[in-house]
Amino acid sequence: MSTFTLDFERQIVEWEQKLQELKKLPPTKGMDPAEEIQQLEQKVEQARKQVYQHLSPWQRVQLARHPKRPYTLDYIGKFMTDFVEIHGDRLFSDDKALIGGLAKLEGMPILIVGHQKGKDTKENLYRNFGSAHPEGYRKAIRLMQIAAKFRLPIVCFIDTPGAYPGVGAEERGQAQAIAYNLREMSKLPVPIVVAVIGEGGSGGALGIGVGDRVLVMENAYYSVISPEGCAAILWKDRAKAPEAAASLKLTAADLLSLKLIDEIVPEPLGGAHRDPDTAAENLKAALKRNLEELKGMDPKELLEARREKYRKIGLFTES
Repeated sequence: MSTFTLDFERQIVEWEQKLQELKKLPPTKGMDPAEEIQQLEQKVEQARKQVYQHLSPWQRVQLARHPKRPYTLDYIGKFMTDFVEIHGDRLFSDDKALIGGLAKLEGMPILIVGHQKGKDTKENLYRNFGSAHPEGYRKAIRLMQIAAKFRLPIVCFIDTPGAYPGVGAEERGQAQAIAYNLREMSKLPVPIVVAVIGEGGSGGALGIGVGDRVLVMENAYYSVISPEGCAAILWKDRAKAPEAAASLKLTAADLLSLKLIDEIVPEPLGGAHRDPDTAAENLKAALKRNLEELKGMDPKELLEARREKYRKIGLFTES
């Protein structure tokens, strides 16, 4: 279990640690911890349900950013086989924040691309905290065009706070690279399933986010801006991030109700980091089911359905 603890789950973690200590105690004459263990187990279970079944949007954002949450390479390792990573955009360099390659999903050949964060400070610096440069998006579309040429379905894993906003990235055409991907992904004649597995921040997420099906994991978020960025603009105060998170309607449930996504992928109680194997099984089942449904469509039908899907996005009311 992770040693990283969020504020709202601190009491639960303390009880869980006490429970583990009690279970290690051997029964002694005149003292059997079994009854106390049972009572504490019930207390922990009730607390988990009370907290994790009533999470606020800001708390879900915190879970989406949890440093022990599974990332793209974790999911590839858990339920994909024969993964061969392909590097570089053939223009500038190989972006480590956005990876891609060929793999098999239960024997089905696919192309997988996804943002990749690091597990610690050193790896996060190597992966640029999952914030891709223009060469990352150019690499992604290069690989997707290869997939289209060989009629391979595409799976995209989104997990980024946003595209890298540095001067070098802007000089190399960050906005143009993302815009190009949006246009080209809309025209690829193969099934595309997108899954937001953690953070889905702004254009950095959209750069690999055009798909026939868009899935969001239960404690992931998908937003035009980060809550902190929104709070800084609207209230001139980043401390207002919890209010911003609620206003942005960025949770999976909000996105589904607004018909911006197609499906919520359930997570284990407490988040994917608490039971990565179950989280992976749930994601694998959702990907497989959606790919099977799309596989039977001919390219013309697929592209028309994709076009209609995005033309319908946007709800408004008139007063």
